[in-house]
Amino acid sequence: MIRRAVLRLVAVLSLALLPAVAVAQGAPRAARQVAPRFVPQVAPQPAPLTLDEVLRSSARSAPQIIEALARVRQAEGRALSADGAFDTVFDVDGRSRVAGYYDGTVVEGRATRPLTNNGGYVYGNYRASRGTFPIYEDQAYTNRLGEAKVGALFALLRDRVVDERRTRRAVAATDIDVARFEGEMAAIGVQRRAVDAYQTWVAAGLRLSAYRDLLKLAETRRTAFARLVQLGARPEILLTENDANLVRRRGLVLRAEQDLAGAANALSLYLRDADGNPLTVSPDRLPRDASALAGVPRAPRLAPAVERYDYRAILTRIDQATARLLLAQNDLSPRLDLRGELGKDIGSAGLGGSNRTPLEAVVGFRFSVPLQNRAAKGRVAEARAEIDALDQRSRFLRDQIAVEVESIVISADGAERLASVAETERTLADRLAAAERRRFELGTGDFFLVNQREETANDARIRLIDAQARIAATRAELAAATADRAALGLTR
Repeated sequence: MIRRAVLRLVAVLSLALLPAVAVAQGAPRAARQVAPRFVPQVAPQPAPLTLDEVLRSSARSAPQIIEALARVRQAEGRALSADGAFDTVFDVDGRSRVAGYYDGTVVEGRATRPLTNNGGYVYGNYRASRGTFPIYEDQAYTNRLGEAKVGALFALLRDRVVDERRTRRAVAATDIDVARFEGEMAAIGVQRRAVDAYQTWVAAGLRLSAYRDLLKLAETRRTAFARLVQLGARPEILLTENDANLVRRRGLVLRAEQDLAGAANALSLYLRDADGNPLTVSPDRLPRDASALAGVPRAPRLAPAVERYDYRAILTRIDQATARLLLAQNDLSPRLDLRGELGKDIGSAGLGGSNRTPLEAVVGFRFSVPLQNRAAKGRVAEARAEIDALDQRSRFLRDQIAVEVESIVISADGAERLASVAETERTLADRLAAAERRRFELGTGDFFLVNQREETANDARIRLIDAQARIAATRAELAAATADRAALGLTR
């Protein structure tokens, strides 16, 4: 009877000392030694990976963002090509009779520049001739130093306000805006996925830490149980039950490690080196706590559709369709062009006579009326239908953005409330687990109930991590839905 009481006292003292032993084992060496003669140098730990670092890397090196920038340059090239329609053109034409009765030679140079605010153009001309020409080429004669001319053509009806050249240039210029808007949406999508990848990695690391802490409790307890079973103070079945829990908890740790490795692999798509190559982050760069999940600030509730780049791209396409409609309507108008020209022969009179010496001024016009013009009518109908379709698309997108933002806000509010509940649940579960361990250490508790309380507390911890991760995810979704470039690291 006395021996049984002694063994029970030993068991109670052993279990009571378990927390102290664990703390002593986990305490720094300097805290356990009163006067250490040698303090080992500890290698500096790598800094935790931050969301800002991931977003900067993604914005700098993500292939989708670089591709979008290339498409902007492509649109700028098309705009430059459209501007080429307004280039000044210089050409030279010369001909000479090398056989026959007449030996006339004429050389003519001409520079033409289209007008940017009218469908007409201005030009300058210089012509010089030598020799004789037949009567039907009498206009080829010039004075000895040649003939200089300047002239212009102005469109008074068709092509006065718009013409094909100006429309093509306007559409090409707005193509740059469309490419930029689409590039912004691509960048926002990439940064949104980068935030998701980082938060998934952080949450996986926090879950792994929780499962490791749960495993450590079983490992620490097994050492004491093995000693108690050896002394005969506890039945061997208790050690077997603890080993079963130990194996199961090791399995949870292994699965959590696998999830962490998978999350790190997914994160490497957005975390890249200076050359743009993916980097797989090591586990020792995991943040210490869940504060890393709060990296994206909550965006405001209101999100005007005009701030969304996909909505602005549709509005720009409506402008392009309107420009094409105006061009098609322009083709339905009659043409009335007015032209004027001034010419002066220079030098002494040539073989053509002195009648070319005085200053010449010529005015003229050209008038034409399309009778059927079905091609232009078809383009008008096509442009109007395109505008109607784009208008309906913009209307739907505006409504969709409003619904999407409101849905995300509802999800964010629910996730925050759920996190609050999970925090309370975790606090209570930790308190119950600690109390049950204390009862078991005093010999009045049940080992099965201790394990159940510990696992319930750990499950509450995991649920809290999941709730915090959900809050972070909804904030990232809201930042993307409202095109919050600052929150997504796109302001640099």
